[in-house]
Amino acid sequence: MDPTLATQSVFAYETVWAIGTGKAATPEAAIGVLWELLRPALAGLSGTAVASAIRIQYESSLTAGNACASYSMPEIDGALLGGASLKVEEGT
Repeated sequence: MDPTLATQSVFAYETVWAIGTGKAATPEAAIGVLWELLRPALAGLSGTAVASAIRIQYESSLTAGNACASYSMPEIDGALLGGASLKVEEGT
């Protein structure tokens, strides 16, 4: 994997069982996958420094109620917004 290209990449992750359900995995569960599976796999392809520089966005049925908990985690670099984010009535 070209290190320059890799560090410009953005990976999007969503828990398979949550796709299209509106249900969210806990931030701790997401971090477990990112720390134990995804970052090590990327490090195997391109080295630890490059793997650490790659941004990972996480979609977890983002709502106003769970956004702070999910996106305050150090391994989550941004949000991949899904349908749950469109529920304005839950926004405040």
